Amino acid sequence: MTYATQVNKSHYSGLAYRSSERWNSYYHQLELVRAISPGALLEVGVGQGVVARELRAEGVSVTTLDIAEDLQPDVVGSVTNIPLGDQSFDAVLAAEILEHIDFADVPQALAELARVARRHVVISIPHPGYVFSLSFKLPLLPKIDLLMQVPFFWKTHVFNGEHYWELGKKGYPVSRFIATAQHAGLQLVTYKKYADDPGHRFFVFTK
Repeated sequence: MTYATQVNKSHYSGLAYRSSERWNSYYHQLELVRAISPGALLEVGVGQGVVARELRAEGVSVTTLDIAEDLQPDVVGSVTNIPLGDQSFDAVLAAEILEHIDFADVPQALAELARVARRHVVISIPHPGYVFSLSFKLPLLPKIDLLMQVPFFWKTHVFNGEHYWELGKKGYPVSRFIATAQHAGLQLVTYKKYADDPGHRFFVFTK
């Protein structure tokens, strides 16, 4: 399937991209990328450019890829057909990207992410549900965050103009996504959900 640009550049200046959860998501993307210390990174999806800007300021060589030319990516292209060579980057970051394509095309996209990465692939995907969280801080001890979520496993996802699917909804359990990634040649290192960004799940894979 060929995918057209879903939103224009002005979409990323809206209030949805000014929320605390959105900025927390950026923080966790940066945290996971820093932990694997790539010299060269491919970021799929330009968005507001926050993550690329911060990583470049830290000395990481970041190349951006997007199908939307108005976002001015370094490379115009699709996650299902990345026009770059094999093992071109130490790591690849695809944050809130894969839900924008039909799940039938996700295996191809994961195979492409694996192909252009030398070591790691970092992915985040929407994972909505009912959330119960508790945060507390005691003197001289680090802050403790407790999170419990009941995903919408009984809901059938309906394409809303942007998301073709979301984790946790009927037919899309986390286990299915992990198995799909493994078939694409990726091995799971860790997957996380954060109390300050409960709407996303983050994955780190290695080859």
